[in-house]
Amino acid sequence: MQHEGVSLSLEGRVALITGGSRGIGAAAVRLFRKAGAKVAFSYRAAEAQALALQEECGGPEWCLAIRQELATAADGDSLVKAAVCHFGSLNILVGNHGIWPPHDAPIGSMTDAQWNGTIGINLDSVFGLIRASVAQMQTQEPIDGVRGHVILVSSTAGQRGEAFHADYAATKGALISMTKGLSTELAPQSIRVNCVAPGWVHTEMTESTLTDPIASKKVFSAIPLGRVATPEEIAGPILFLCTPLAGFVTGEIFNVNGGAVLVG
Repeated sequence: MQHEGVSLSLEGRVALITGGSRGIGAAAVRLFRKAGAKVAFSYRAAEAQALALQEECGGPEWCLAIRQELATAADGDSLVKAAVCHFGSLNILVGNHGIWPPHDAPIGSMTDAQWNGTIGINLDSVFGLIRASVAQMQTQEPIDGVRGHVILVSSTAGQRGEAFHADYAATKGALISMTKGLSTELAPQSIRVNCVAPGWVHTEMTESTLTDPIASKKVFSAIPLGRVATPEEIAGPILFLCTPLAGFVTGEIFNVNGGAVLVG
């Protein structure tokens, strides 16, 4: 018996992926292009990596690297406008960018600069991205019954907190709340809003912790699978939530953490 296989095609869609030059973002850019989507992605400083990825994925006709600081709502709005100006439409937003200050910062001595910086990048800019993306999606005709997808990348820290990283945990918890609220708000307009919440992932952002003998042992001991994720293992669930196979899914917090136990 011959099997036709299962399609995860995103042909005819335009996706915007933030923080796309490295780590989870770069893995998502590659996967979305393999699925047939046109992709715009943002980067802040890694220009050489971004332009190399742009060319690897077909050049500006199919994959566009956009240099954009993401620290305010206005920054998010500017990025969406640049993507739509280039490709003419927007069907998928993947809010993947963010910072995790690696040093421990006790709440009693955390500076205003660190708090405001983390909030600006991890939350304020996401608000601007969502606002502008949804406004664009609302003007477009549905494809396969869906006008658009918004996928936010949170963290297990957004659900159970993270000691000495209250700024990071607060922003990631906010993304989960936004997912739940916006999913019900936008469902009648055929816009799906979901969230992928990774645990530890081996990226440049986590390199210093995962290569520290003491810190890494603590990390691995809390993960039943005994290892951290690869960026590709997070990109896969992000892609899935944007396909027709997930057409009845909205408001979901998709945990991808190797079985790590969540508290709260």
